[in-house]
Amino acid sequence: MTIEIRNTIRFLLNDRLVELAGVSPVQTLLDFLRIDRNLRGTKEGCAEGDCGACTVLVGRLYDGRLTYESVNACIRFVASLDGCHVVTVEALATPNGPLHPVQQAMVDTHASQCGFCTPGFVMSLYGLWMENPRPSVQEIEKALQGNLCRCTGYAAIIRAAEAISSIGEVGTDPLVLEREKITRQLVSLRDGRRIDIGGEEERVVLPASLDDFAAVLEANPEATIVAGSTDVGLWVTKFMRDIAPVIHLSHLDELRRISVGADAITLAAGVSYTDAYPVIVRHFPQLRELWDRIGGAQVRNMGTVGGNIANGSPIGDTPPALIALGASVTLRKGGRRRTLPLEAFFIAYGRQDREPGEFVESVRIPFLGEADRFAVYKVSKRLDEDISSVCGAFRVTLDGEGKVAGATIAFGGMAATPKRATNVEAALKRQRWTSATIETAVGIFEEDYTPLTDWRASADYRMLVAKNLLRRFHLETQEIRNVRIDRAVAVAV
Repeated sequence: MTIEIRNTIRFLLNDRLVELAGVSPVQTLLDFLRIDRNLRGTKEGCAEGDCGACTVLVGRLYDGRLTYESVNACIRFVASLDGCHVVTVEALATPNGPLHPVQQAMVDTHASQCGFCTPGFVMSLYGLWMENPRPSVQEIEKALQGNLCRCTGYAAIIRAAEAISSIGEVGTDPLVLEREKITRQLVSLRDGRRIDIGGEEERVVLPASLDDFAAVLEANPEATIVAGSTDVGLWVTKFMRDIAPVIHLSHLDELRRISVGADAITLAAGVSYTDAYPVIVRHFPQLRELWDRIGGAQVRNMGTVGGNIANGSPIGDTPPALIALGASVTLRKGGRRRTLPLEAFFIAYGRQDREPGEFVESVRIPFLGEADRFAVYKVSKRLDEDISSVCGAFRVTLDGEGKVAGATIAFGGMAATPKRATNVEAALKRQRWTSATIETAVGIFEEDYTPLTDWRASADYRMLVAKNLLRRFHLETQEIRNVRIDRAVAVAV
């Protein structure tokens, strides 16, 4: 089958069509806005997706539905935007016209001081307001996890978020009124072609389909795969790495599929944390608090579960929990597929069981059984938008006599890869689920892990935390006054 090729990137920027033939693989949306288009309301603060000063909205189609999400322009690559609608703070108020309700609410509640971070807050609140015009304080705080302010203390910004709907009606907002028109424009930009721009040293490819991606990667196994760019973006902005040739995947609907079967859910590798959230918390409510603490809203909108696995980081948030749940990954190279347990995918630091030209296509997560007890704990220096010092996931299966029929314990931050505590698990099996059993198992952690000391935590601290998390899990799975406590807990220390 012949694949037609296009040599330009096309997207909407506010109310205009942009078509670019010369796109650098490392050009970020932030640089494009500020340098190429002189749209300087979008600020550069951290250049690593942490502070939110660069927040813009990106509208994208999925199954014909247009959804706007807040993203970090500092780590979003321009080449990934084909078929999208980028909305910046300059689009909110018409020239010489009144302020947008979000902007007016910020003024009325004195929610800005130095003003540097304000456009980012405005855009995050704008995205929230369109989806949820009357949010609770908890929902506001969650939407603003990825926006940092050093001046106001946030109380005034929360008041601004609560006041928006008293100033304007979301139904009269241009992005709502023109949703059908914009959808038609974006549909017209999708021509089903492969996008291939630049020579070998500057090459950018957006495959036409999943099969096309498999073929392109098999032919170019040295290419950098970019899904959400929440990690690769930092390779460019912080480490100045050359990532060409680049293959972008965020436009492929086939990699955004979620299927729920009789005994498991399957997430295609391009499913974002945000898209996965409803099905994850429905079937694994113990993961709710962990999922809410993966970066900020912008990172969850961009980052993908498959990317978090494929990256192989020893401190990635999802692998410990998925390993404990018995997840498996399907890898694909060309037309060939193979499936292996997730724990077997991680070989050593920076090494995964993935051949050249092979990629993570999906992850399958089995449901818990009636006798299973499961919890996951993330320990970090600050509660929100922080990387784990230690992340521990625990699953035990108890028989009718209160003995441990099976145990799976996995940690991030304790070894060079996400790793199971196999010796601790062995000490628990066939034993009664009692404090005495736990104390015996606690003494075996040193057989499974030799953690390192870094700026996030010392080796001694990590070991103590791991032991105490097992104790905590045991306590939380006890019958207390005939009420079983079986929940996930998120911890910040």
